[in-house]
Amino acid sequence: MASAVHQNCHRLLALLLRPLPAPAPHPRISFSPRPAGVRSFFPAPGCRLGTDAVALAEPELVPPEEDDGTRFVVVTFYKFLPLEDPAPRSPATSISSSGPRKDAAAYADWVKKDHRFCDMLVQTSPALAGHAFPRLKLRYKPSLVQLEGGSLHLPLLDPSMRAMPLMPSKWKERLEARACLDVSSSEMSGRKLLLLDVRNDYEWDVGHFEGAQRPNVDCFRSTSFGLSGEVSDPLNGVDKEKTDILMYCTGGIRCDVYSTILRKKGFQNLYTLEGGVSNYLKAEGPAGWVGNLFVFDGRLSLPPATFRRPAACWPSSPSEEEEEKERRWVGRCYACGSEVVELRHRNCANIDCNRLYMSCGWCAEELAGCCCSDCKAAPRLRPLLPGHQRYLKWHVYRDGFLTPAATDADC
Repeated sequence: MASAVHQNCHRLLALLLRPLPAPAPHPRISFSPRPAGVRSFFPAPGCRLGTDAVALAEPELVPPEEDDGTRFVVVTFYKFLPLEDPAPRSPATSISSSGPRKDAAAYADWVKKDHRFCDMLVQTSPALAGHAFPRLKLRYKPSLVQLEGGSLHLPLLDPSMRAMPLMPSKWKERLEARACLDVSSSEMSGRKLLLLDVRNDYEWDVGHFEGAQRPNVDCFRSTSFGLSGEVSDPLNGVDKEKTDILMYCTGGIRCDVYSTILRKKGFQNLYTLEGGVSNYLKAEGPAGWVGNLFVFDGRLSLPPATFRRPAACWPSSPSEEEEEKERRWVGRCYACGSEVVELRHRNCANIDCNRLYMSCGWCAEELAGCCCSDCKAAPRLRPLLPGHQRYLKWHVYRDGFLTPAATDADC
């Protein structure tokens, strides 16, 4: 009986999963003890007292024309559609995976052969450090986007209730028109244009579109744009009929979900960036964008050049590139407020805090990887990690094992 069950399970998995290519070596993190008194990977503490920016080296990016198809990429896509199972009420499916580019392309083509997914936008970006998702996880979530009260009651399957998607080129035209629109012409036409960042504050800190107000939320679940009536609400007092609201997020799903809420509240002119910022940077480059793009995986922060297509496909000129360098976004250290150009968050070493924050090298060293002095005195601390390394699960440090076995990185 057990053998028969095992055979049936194996056949089922064979139908669901395509044969995997030979596993590529996955880079392992080395935890070498740091000699006492040696600051080998952090700058001198003088950065805290001045305005000098602290920069760590960015991961090496490979030009697309030099990619032979074996380099790892991250693949993301989502789709709103009715699913018969496993849960009839679930209105959407979302996939994040990583693998060699040629295999990722084959997988995306296989998915799109299903007529329900044939028009789906599939996005890829460099994994930077090998396999970004080395373990297979299949999860059922009632709501792909976490909101107070859930999202099952929202009309997500009705395209007319979601914001109208704008292609990156059209989005760029709107941004340019907004930059040229002065107060007098706006008053004469009676129409206004508002740029709405539908993300978290720490994402905005890494990078954003010029002119977008910093969101006053640190968790999308508590987003209340257009609902709170508070002075800090960017939609408070906005004319719902004469204001064009341009919404954007990383990949588009949060805008699609939240726009249905705004539509039910009477906001009529809602537009969203098709494919989110990642799709825009690939199509239009960094025009109108400052800083990096925050992503919710181990990479955390991606510079616009990550999404670069072959030169002929990226509408930019040397003069525009020079202007981009001049307006490069500079973040602030959470602890001391000094400038940091390494636009990459770290997790607080205090496992009971785990705050995502940016830090200058001096504060990272002096606070032992913690976000504040209180956390530095906490009982459950992880070691200070250099560079772009990510923390493993707490039990790895609790049990004294500093070798990254098959464990996941904390978010």
